[in-house]
Amino acid sequence: MSSHTEDKSDKKLLSDKIKDIRMAMMTTVDPDGTLHSRPMASQDFKALEFDGDLWFMTYASSHKVTEVQQHQQVNLSYSKPGDNLYVSVTGTAQLVRDRQKIKDLWNPIYKTWFPNGEDDPDIALLKVHVNSAEYWDAPSGKMGFLSIITKGLASHGEKPAGEDVKLDIH
Repeated sequence: MSSHTEDKSDKKLLSDKIKDIRMAMMTTVDPDGTLHSRPMASQDFKALEFDGDLWFMTYASSHKVTEVQQHQQVNLSYSKPGDNLYVSVTGTAQLVRDRQKIKDLWNPIYKTWFPNGEDDPDIALLKVHVNSAEYWDAPSGKMGFLSIITKGLASHGEKPAGEDVKLDIH
């Protein structure tokens, strides 16, 4: 694992890593204890500065909301395979029914999932307060990936180039 030595705060670094990734996989815990993952559209970081909370549109009546109300711990997975970037975020989720916040975060692309628009009374937000995050970053592109594999094969067990960085987002 690499140590985090950059000048940026961990919040800013996390924001920089995930700001261009449009979809995240959110994992919740079902009432029977099984894990359940589904894709969720990420917030637009241009519309809202990252302050340690991530926001997702949802229907208040959805199964994921029931899961979150019983077990608030969630995981969000972001990936940008073309850049060999993978991010895992752990946090606590809660349902938020703030009509103004919904309007602030609304993006026309959400109409795909919410055809009745931002004024649909069942639309709410899932706010995920980030507790920690970890990212894996390796040289990008096919040549970078080929370099990782080649070095890994030649290194006889040594770790290939790249970073595994844990962030503390309190």
